[in-house]
Amino acid sequence: MSIKSNLQNIKSQLPELVTLVAVSKTKPISDLMEAYNAGQRIFGENKIQEMAEKWEKMPKDIQWHMIGHVQRNKVKYMSEFVNLIHGVDSLKLLKEINKQAEKHGRIIDCLFQIKIAEEDSKFGLSEEDVKKITASDEFSELENIKIIGLMGMATFTDNMLQVKDEFKYLKSVFDNLKTQKLKNCQLEIISMGMSGDYKLAIECGSNMIRVGSSIFGARNYN
Repeated sequence: MSIKSNLQNIKSQLPELVTLVAVSKTKPISDLMEAYNAGQRIFGENKIQEMAEKWEKMPKDIQWHMIGHVQRNKVKYMSEFVNLIHGVDSLKLLKEINKQAEKHGRIIDCLFQIKIAEEDSKFGLSEEDVKKITASDEFSELENIKIIGLMGMATFTDNMLQVKDEFKYLKSVFDNLKTQKLKNCQLEIISMGMSGDYKLAIECGSNMIRVGSSIFGARNYN
């Protein structure tokens, strides 16, 4: 199957309000352009420098999502163009994003990354962490960021019951926080679900999925 037909196949099955982020990390620009020419406009990368290089060379109507773990010293390389940062897991990172966004006269949309997996390798905040951050004076002073939702990564396992529980947990955290009228937050997005589990994620309330290998084929990390 071609990238175009993979995309069309996935999109034909998605509910209307679910946004597809095409995860293009490690893939050449020719592959991204094939997806672009098939109508895809949202791409997700997990390395800031790779994303910046692709942004320079590709059409400017693309929305770029940073879906990987973000190092604070690299924020400056994407602050001019990034549309959404999925993996915000600290107030320090938010302050750096705010500082760099201000330099470009932008407000950058962000998602709080909630730790829903059991694996130690996964980053993320607890619901209490989010409440502490959003209640702080420092957070209320950040005028160049906006929190528009939550992101979570499920445990890497074949146990779909466990994955389902983790997705449901993220949805419950989202629902709880949404009722609390947090300042600087307009919670609309739940980003969860990847190639292997996005259908389950949508069932559990996801409205943004991050799909890579089902579109572009297996990745070559060499």
